[in-house]
Amino acid sequence: MQITRIEALHVRQLVAQFIELLDEGVRDDPAVARLTPDAYPDDPDAGREFRALTSAELLRRRSDDAGVVLADLAVAGEDGDPAELTTADAVAELTIVLDDERTGAWLRTLGAVRLVLASRLGIESEGDGDEDDPRYGVYEWLGYRLDALVQAVEGS
Repeated sequence: MQITRIEALHVRQLVAQFIELLDEGVRDDPAVARLTPDAYPDDPDAGREFRALTSAELLRRRSDDAGVVLADLAVAGEDGDPAELTTADAVAELTIVLDDERTGAWLRTLGAVRLVLASRLGIESEGDGDEDDPRYGVYEWLGYRLDALVQAVEGS
Protein backbone atom coordinates (compact mmCIF):
# COMPACT_ATOMS: atom_id res chain seq x y z
CA MET A 1 0.00 0.00 0.00
CA GLN A 2 1.28 3.46 -0.87
CA ILE A 3 0.69 6.35 1.50
CA THR A 4 2.34 9.73 1.89
CA ARG A 5 4.21 10.51 5.09
CA ILE A 6 1.72 13.24 6.04
CA GLU A 7 -1.20 10.83 5.52
CA ALA A 8 0.57 8.21 7.62
CA LEU A 9 1.10 10.70 10.45
CA HIS A 10 -2.54 11.78 10.32
CA VAL A 11 -3.77 8.18 10.31
CA ARG A 12 -1.47 7.42 13.23
CA GLN A 13 -2.97 10.31 15.22
CA LEU A 14 -6.52 9.19 14.43
CA VAL A 15 -5.81 5.57 15.32
CA ALA A 16 -4.06 6.55 18.56
CA GLN A 17 -7.12 8.63 19.53
CA PHE A 18 -9.34 5.68 18.61
CA ILE A 19 -7.37 3.38 20.91
CA GLU A 20 -7.66 5.94 23.72
CA LEU A 21 -11.43 6.02 23.20
CA LEU A 22 -11.61 2.24 23.41
CA ASP A 23 -9.33 2.13 26.46
CA GLU A 24 -11.49 4.66 28.32
CA GLY A 25 -14.21 2.05 28.39
CA VAL A 26 -17.06 4.55 28.07
CA ARG A 27 -19.77 2.11 27.00
CA ASP A 28 -22.55 4.70 27.05
CA ASP A 29 -20.71 6.81 24.45
CA PRO A 30 -22.86 6.68 21.27
CA ALA A 31 -19.73 6.37 19.13
CA VAL A 32 -18.55 3.32 21.08
CA ALA A 33 -22.06 1.87 21.02
CA ARG A 34 -22.05 2.20 17.24
CA LEU A 35 -19.01 -0.09 17.17
CA THR A 36 -21.02 -2.84 18.86
CA PRO A 37 -24.24 -2.96 16.86
CA ASP A 38 -27.44 -4.35 18.28
CA ALA A 39 -27.87 -7.99 17.26
CA TYR A 40 -31.54 -8.00 18.24
CA PRO A 41 -33.13 -4.67 17.29
CA ASP A 42 -36.64 -6.06 17.78
CA ASP A 43 -35.91 -7.42 21.26
CA PRO A 44 -34.31 -4.76 23.52
CA ASP A 45 -33.74 -7.17 26.43
CA ALA A 46 -31.99 -9.76 24.24
CA GLY A 47 -30.01 -6.95 22.57
CA ARG A 48 -28.76 -5.62 25.92
CA GLU A 49 -27.84 -9.11 27.09
CA PHE A 50 -26.00 -9.91 23.85
CA ARG A 51 -24.12 -6.60 23.97
CA ALA A 52 -23.19 -7.18 27.64
CA LEU A 53 -21.76 -10.59 26.75
CA THR A 54 -19.90 -9.63 23.57
CA SER A 55 -19.00 -5.94 23.54
CA ALA A 56 -15.83 -6.17 25.67
CA GLU A 57 -14.34 -8.84 23.40
CA LEU A 58 -15.37 -7.02 20.23
CA LEU A 59 -13.83 -3.77 21.46
CA ARG A 60 -10.66 -5.60 22.52
CA ARG A 61 -10.34 -7.04 19.00
CA ARG A 62 -10.86 -3.56 17.55
CA SER A 63 -8.08 -2.28 19.80
CA ASP A 64 -5.80 -5.15 18.71
CA ASP A 65 -6.50 -4.33 15.04
CA ALA A 66 -5.72 -0.68 15.70
CA GLY A 67 -2.43 -1.74 17.28
CA VAL A 68 -1.53 -3.55 14.06
CA VAL A 69 -2.20 -0.38 12.09
CA LEU A 70 -0.05 1.69 14.46
CA ALA A 71 2.79 -0.80 14.12
CA ASP A 72 2.57 -0.63 10.33
CA LEU A 73 2.65 3.16 10.47
CA ALA A 74 6.05 3.12 12.18
CA VAL A 75 7.40 3.39 8.63
CA ALA A 76 6.43 7.09 8.78
CA GLY A 77 9.13 7.75 11.36
CA GLU A 78 8.99 9.30 14.79
CA ASP A 79 5.83 10.91 16.07
CA GLY A 80 5.72 14.49 15.01
CA ASP A 81 3.50 17.32 14.03
CA PRO A 82 2.44 16.90 10.40
CA ALA A 83 2.35 20.70 10.08
CA GLU A 84 6.09 20.84 10.73
CA LEU A 85 7.02 18.64 7.76
CA THR A 86 8.71 20.15 4.75
CA THR A 87 6.73 19.79 1.55
CA ALA A 88 9.14 17.15 0.27
CA ASP A 89 8.87 15.12 3.49
CA ALA A 90 5.09 15.48 3.60
CA VAL A 91 4.53 14.09 0.11
CA ALA A 92 7.21 11.39 0.31
CA GLU A 93 5.61 8.08 -0.66
CA LEU A 94 5.87 5.28 1.86
CA THR A 95 5.21 1.64 1.15
CA ILE A 96 3.46 -0.50 3.72
CA VAL A 97 3.41 -4.19 2.90
CA LEU A 98 0.18 -5.83 4.02
CA ASP A 99 -0.65 -9.51 4.06
CA ASP A 100 -4.28 -10.66 4.24
CA GLU A 101 -4.40 -10.51 8.05
CA ARG A 102 -2.92 -7.01 8.22
CA THR A 103 -5.17 -5.81 5.40
CA GLY A 104 -8.17 -6.98 7.40
CA ALA A 105 -6.93 -5.10 10.45
CA TRP A 106 -6.54 -1.94 8.36
CA LEU A 107 -9.99 -2.25 6.80
CA ARG A 108 -11.67 -2.89 10.16
CA THR A 109 -9.77 -0.07 11.89
CA LEU A 110 -10.30 2.60 9.24
CA GLY A 111 -13.96 1.60 9.04
CA ALA A 112 -14.33 1.79 12.81
CA VAL A 113 -12.62 5.19 13.03
CA ARG A 114 -14.95 6.38 10.27
CA LEU A 115 -17.96 5.07 12.25
CA VAL A 116 -16.81 7.01 15.31
CA LEU A 117 -16.51 10.17 13.21
CA ALA A 118 -19.93 9.53 11.68
CA SER A 119 -21.38 9.27 15.16
CA ARG A 120 -19.72 12.50 16.25
CA LEU A 121 -20.95 14.24 13.09
CA GLY A 122 -24.50 12.87 13.28
CA ILE A 123 -24.15 11.00 10.00
CA GLU A 124 -26.71 8.22 9.71
CA SER A 125 -27.06 8.01 5.92
CA GLU A 126 -25.64 9.44 2.73
CA GLY A 127 -26.25 13.16 2.48
CA ASP A 128 -25.98 13.72 6.24
CA GLY A 129 -23.15 15.81 7.61
CA ASP A 130 -22.00 19.39 7.50
CA GLU A 131 -19.43 19.84 4.74
CA ASP A 132 -18.14 22.98 6.50
CA ASP A 133 -17.16 20.96 9.57
CA PRO A 134 -13.43 20.11 9.26
CA ARG A 135 -14.12 16.67 10.73
CA TYR A 136 -16.36 15.97 7.74
CA GLY A 137 -13.31 16.31 5.49
CA VAL A 138 -11.49 13.73 7.63
CA TYR A 139 -14.55 11.46 7.41
CA GLU A 140 -14.56 11.73 3.61
CA TRP A 141 -10.78 11.25 3.39
CA LEU A 142 -11.04 8.05 5.44
CA GLY A 143 -13.65 6.85 2.97
CA TYR A 144 -11.22 7.58 0.15
CA ARG A 145 -8.42 5.65 1.92
CA LEU A 146 -10.77 2.72 2.57
CA ASP A 147 -11.86 2.68 -1.07
CA ALA A 148 -8.23 2.77 -2.25
CA LEU A 149 -7.37 -0.12 0.05
CA VAL A 150 -10.34 -2.17 -1.19
CA GLN A 151 -9.35 -1.43 -4.81
CA ALA A 152 -5.78 -2.54 -4.08
CA VAL A 153 -7.02 -5.79 -2.53
CA GLU A 154 -9.37 -6.49 -5.42
CA GLY A 155 -6.59 -5.77 -7.91
CA SER A 156 -4.18 -8.21 -6.34
